[in-house]
Amino acid sequence: MRTLVVTHYFPPEIGAPQARLSEMARVWAEGGDEVTVLTGMPNHPTGVVPPAYRGAVRRVEHVDGYRVVRTWLYATPNEGVARKTLGHLSFMVSAVLLGAGHVGRPDVAVVSSPTFFSIGAAWLIARLTRARLVVEIRDLWPAIFVELGVLTDRRLIRALEVLELAAYRAADEVVVVSEGFREDLIRRGVPARKVHTIRNGVDLERFRPTDPDTDTAATRARLGAGPDDVLVLYAGAHGLSHGLTSVADAAARLEREGRRVRFAFVGEGAAKADLERHVAALGLTNVTLLPGVPRDEVPALLAAADICLVPLRDVPLFSTFIPSKIFEYLGAGKAVVGAVRGEAATILREAGAVVVEPEDPDALAAAVAELADDPARRARMGAAGRAYVEARYDRRALALRYRELLRRAVVRAR
Repeated sequence: MRTLVVTHYFPPEIGAPQARLSEMARVWAEGGDEVTVLTGMPNHPTGVVPPAYRGAVRRVEHVDGYRVVRTWLYATPNEGVARKTLGHLSFMVSAVLLGAGHVGRPDVAVVSSPTFFSIGAAWLIARLTRARLVVEIRDLWPAIFVELGVLTDRRLIRALEVLELAAYRAADEVVVVSEGFREDLIRRGVPARKVHTIRNGVDLERFRPTDPDTDTAATRARLGAGPDDVLVLYAGAHGLSHGLTSVADAAARLEREGRRVRFAFVGEGAAKADLERHVAALGLTNVTLLPGVPRDEVPALLAAADICLVPLRDVPLFSTFIPSKIFEYLGAGKAVVGAVRGEAATILREAGAVVVEPEDPDALAAAVAELADDPARRARMGAAGRAYVEARYDRRALALRYRELLRRAVVRAR
């Protein structure tokens, strides 16, 4: 089977979609498929294109048994709606004009959204090559921006919703990452038979419990923690969705109590500047803010942590979201505290993690303090979480299930 993946985001960029798609592509290629990824020059989330790619209009690479075709785009930081939209539109155009002639004739084209505009490029390439079109939805767009107050113009919102539903109608199959997303699409008229849930998962080889004798002192020191501190880690996007200032408020409460608990935030995103200002205004000395790291360094960060956090804003739509970091934290055998509702909360509770209400710093602080005082419980939680994802969320198994869905779509078209 010849599979084309169209995505705005891809490694060496770091983030959840990059991890999901690159690992899926690797498994598909290992299974004998001819896989091509069509993407842009790496720049997310800083907007800075690495020196090796600067000035390039098109670049072809070979990674993990599959081919990557990169095209020029307007690189911009992950902030500011107008500039981000221009960047998304630029890839939609360049993917077709600069990339379509270099991806061969796929049997199936998989496009991942967001960004929403990538769907337009994939749809046109699929039509030109007579490929099946599979649209993967990782965020409900534009609904998420409406809920967060980023989009307020009713006419613009309506126009985008019309385009969104048109994209789902044009797709042969739609893949979503949560049952909540699936229910939302079906409620809005997308036929249930073509909406499939394939959740995120974890590479169980890459993310695994660390041997107790592993020396993590240097990493802990970089994260601001000494040997006697309990290190609480948030690693991932610092976006508008995550409510990280509320986590800083929890850190302030624990600092006032005189506890030896250190908080480390590692990542980039549109809300990072707000977090930096909030931490400074609170005068916190128990918080370390660090930039994002390459994906290969993330397991070492998790190994150094005692507790890992999964926060989201207190927004109704987020009850349908499942942050992908949940599975990596659990795979690494860590005690996890989630400030979430809905499906994410259900998964965490099933895995033996602790769940509190979103954007409730007092509840979050209390949960962290309780775990900080009980290392034996943290160890039990870590073991239970690892066993849970081994049984349900092995990314290789999910990729094979995804591949079978693609194969069926191709067979039905013949």
